[in-house]
Amino acid sequence: MKNVKDTIKKLISALGGKFSKELGIDLSKGKSTEIFKWFLASKLFGARIGTNIAIKTYREFERRGVLSPEKILETGWDGLVRILDDGGYARYDFSTATKLLEIMKDLMNFYQGDLNKLHEMADDEEDLEDLLKGLGKGIGDVTVNIFLRELRSVWKRANPFPSELVILAARNLGFISQTEEPLRALKKVWLAHTIKGKDFSDFEAALLRLGKDFCKKRKCDSCPMAEECGCKKAK
Repeated sequence: MKNVKDTIKKLISALGGKFSKELGIDLSKGKSTEIFKWFLASKLFGARIGTNIAIKTYREFERRGVLSPEKILETGWDGLVRILDDGGYARYDFSTATKLLEIMKDLMNFYQGDLNKLHEMADDEEDLEDLLKGLGKGIGDVTVNIFLRELRSVWKRANPFPSELVILAARNLGFISQTEEPLRALKKVWLAHTIKGKDFSDFEAALLRLGKDFCKKRKCDSCPMAEECGCKKAK
């Protein structure tokens, strides 16, 4: 494999880093309003639906100014279904609208609509994930992983295990072996080869994009990281 730092630079440059940044959401200062926006986006990304549709649907929420628990509750079920439909989220529109309302009610009732308060109340990393999954009936492991992945440097208890797609891409690029503990190994690689202006969440998001769009689908011939990938060489 080429120089590790060069490979990481190419990976982030070719695939992109944090999804939150792509959406114009700034998590760096830990503002409750920005964290909520990412929470909403994570809920949309969490369904078995294309990334582009999830992004388009988030843009519909943004365009209509429905970016807070209060606004979502005020919009109501019919209004949410219209937003979801306009974003192309039709396959999950009814169920997602129902779940969003349940989640927002719990968020308002137990945490005054502030996810930072939820984080403060969590005892540890595992409890944080449980509290998030306890909001309504619409938060599963995938959504929690997406949400917390980009909050690693913001919330001290945000430290989810890397998804299978991240691990797949990381192994194909030779960043970690089959026997290494993935999160510890990836953090070690990043700390040894940090990129200015980027953080570990950018690295992890780029690996996720690679794993989802290329490794899982075995699109080796069109993969921007084909030269660095051990998967193709192993054939």
